[in-house]
Amino acid sequence: MSKDIQLYQVSENDLEKCLKCSICNAYCPVSGVTLKFPGPKWAGPDGERHRLKDETCFDEKTMKMCLNCKRCEIVCPQGVKVGDIIQSARIKYSLQGIGIREFMLANTDLVGTLATHSFGLANRVVNMGLTKWMLHKMVGIHQGRTFPAYASHTFEAWYRREAAKGQQSFDRKVAYFHGCYVNYNFPELGKHLVRVLNAMGYGVSLIKGEQCCGLPAIANGMSEKARANGRHNIAAMERALRDAECIVTTSSSCTFTMRSEYESLLRLDNSSVAENINLATKFIYQQLKSGAAQLRFKPDFKLRVAYHSACHMERLGWTIYSIELLKMIPGLELVKLESRCCGIGGTYGFKKENYDVSQSIGAPLFKQIGEVDPDVVVTDCETCKWQIEMSTPYRVMNPISIINDAILD
Repeated sequence: MSKDIQLYQVSENDLEKCLKCSICNAYCPVSGVTLKFPGPKWAGPDGERHRLKDETCFDEKTMKMCLNCKRCEIVCPQGVKVGDIIQSARIKYSLQGIGIREFMLANTDLVGTLATHSFGLANRVVNMGLTKWMLHKMVGIHQGRTFPAYASHTFEAWYRREAAKGQQSFDRKVAYFHGCYVNYNFPELGKHLVRVLNAMGYGVSLIKGEQCCGLPAIANGMSEKARANGRHNIAAMERALRDAECIVTTSSSCTFTMRSEYESLLRLDNSSVAENINLATKFIYQQLKSGAAQLRFKPDFKLRVAYHSACHMERLGWTIYSIELLKMIPGLELVKLESRCCGIGGTYGFKKENYDVSQSIGAPLFKQIGEVDPDVVVTDCETCKWQIEMSTPYRVMNPISIINDAILD
């Protein structure tokens, strides 16, 4: 047999398994609203075959249109990591420098730290018409985008001041990776998780020195920063697991990044921690379902919610845990929205060139939410929350906050 015949798969991300069926194109949110993006099949497996022969086949402008939602990977019958092929190509071949916009969007810890020190001024200035116009014209952040508000204090500061001492009395413990959103924008979600887990008999510790999961850095061309964050977080989680049963999170995207993309995109060995990283809804559902823990719910609780399954939540395959957990709440009426991308793609929808595509992707979802007319929309992704609240009149909550409101004191 000729030595030139390839018998076994040798490429990363299961490239050879692609059947060229194009189902990824059919489910791609971007391809569905613009002809400028030829689809994940072209940008992924087909394009990679050409790039392996000639690096000049890399098309920066087109590849940047992928919002890394992973829906192509969800529907692929062969399990080809189409999204990872695209993102890996951007990491490997991109020659674009890092501008001020990418620096701002990638450095969530730095920006969050500065903003919370002067939260009142930051919140007023960032959403002023003049500021938005300047960001649009000079930085490339679309003036139609609303920035999330910064909190008056960080979650970590609240935890040290109000909660840390009380966690020592619990025999069972979990470690909480809170992420940037909870720490700088919405500490209330972290407070809700601590209350719920304490009610279940679990103490909550923080991961000492945790840094941003790295997803914004990956999305904005700063892969080395993402790797540095990943290495730091893996070591920090290893230390935290010495005294905790597992790591819990409240962000589906942070969870997916640390469990999957540390290895698949950043080539980091996360095997010591990956299987111990759980979204809080998954952990809580499993504890309640098995009888290992209990929660007492208010007998008069009433709420009608519409659940939006975030893209990375679906890629994890964990949507069912949040849905079944919500169903455990007496008096809660649950409507499951159709599986659709909201369009924001993390920092994707902030960028001037992506804004119209982002809003077009989300339009059918926004329309359905209006038709359902719930009391509140529920999702496990913070950037989905920003997009839906900006684009509809409805309030959006994390499932953990719903549980917090539903349990007895």
